[in-house]
Amino acid sequence: MRPEIGVQSRQADFFQVCATCKKGCCNGVRPPITAKRRALIENYLDAEGERIEAPFTGKVYTFPRETENGYCIFFNRGTKRCKIHPVKPETCVAGPITFDINPQTGKIEWFLKMETICQLAGKLFRNEEALQRHMESAKREILNLVHDLKAVELQEILKIEEPETFKIGEDNLNPEVTAKLKSSV
Repeated sequence: MRPEIGVQSRQADFFQVCATCKKGCCNGVRPPITAKRRALIENYLDAEGERIEAPFTGKVYTFPRETENGYCIFFNRGTKRCKIHPVKPETCVAGPITFDINPQTGKIEWFLKMETICQLAGKLFRNEEALQRHMESAKREILNLVHDLKAVELQEILKIEEPETFKIGEDNLNPEVTAKLKSSV
């Protein structure tokens, strides 16, 4: 049975911008995969009849395996679309919005990538309504991810530098997540 996840909520309208991109956010990135997301992806692949050998890898946290050219194993270079779009990783849905956690303040900080590395970021920045709609989805996805990750996985992900971004907001973080981070130090 195919999982029903609203494609509209997964930014289906962004395909036009992303399909013309020459930067390739699906190259050289390692979006975290929780156990819950992995099960969703595996079920989706089965339902679609898509066979991908050993699609996941990672030492401290799990992420999609990369091709020999550094692309995500789920990226279709021909169509420039994700093979698992309806169930793709939370950070992929949230992009070009990214996050960091400030354990001292207990806040999650939201960042938008610069247009120099993401055409979609420029489009969102120039359309406040579109940015706000996308922020709602991005926050929901990232907060679910942060909640579901193990402390050691989250610590490792927070070490990843996000160049060419600027802060666009912050929110209080669930105290459970803050405690999880402090317990792993």
